[in-house]
Amino acid sequence: MTAAPAAPRSRRQRSVTEMLLSIVLALEAVLVFFVTLVVYGLRSLEPGVAFGGGAVLIVALLLTGRLLRHPWGVWIGWMLQVVLLATGLLVPLMYLIAACFLAIWIYCFVKGRQIDRQKADFAVTEPPPTEPPVTEPSGENP
Repeated sequence: MTAAPAAPRSRRQRSVTEMLLSIVLALEAVLVFFVTLVVYGLRSLEPGVAFGGGAVLIVALLLTGRLLRHPWGVWIGWMLQVVLLATGLLVPLMYLIAACFLAIWIYCFVKGRQIDRQKADFAVTEPPPTEPPVTEPSGENP
């Protein structure tokens, strides 16, 4: 006996806020990779601490990008913005760079929420589109 094929699982619709913030976190993970190399090159920290801390922060940024569907995931993202700003203690230029990323984070958060709200309002006022009827092909060739 063969089992009936399972119906394909539909993908969860991600919010615009979630998409924008996950992009920011991914870019910050790339930034932290290069900052880790700078911290190592300047010998601001021991190599194990520099690479270990950088790896932990990169993983935290990437994992948080997957958790943004939950409100607490967004809060973790805010906390990581503070951690990124604190890297200025090791490399002072990071205060400026992290402030720029924080500004991008805030902009994406505000605009994403605004677009999500507009999409929700549109979904309430507009009826869902109907699919055209499916016609069976006839056996005749044109």
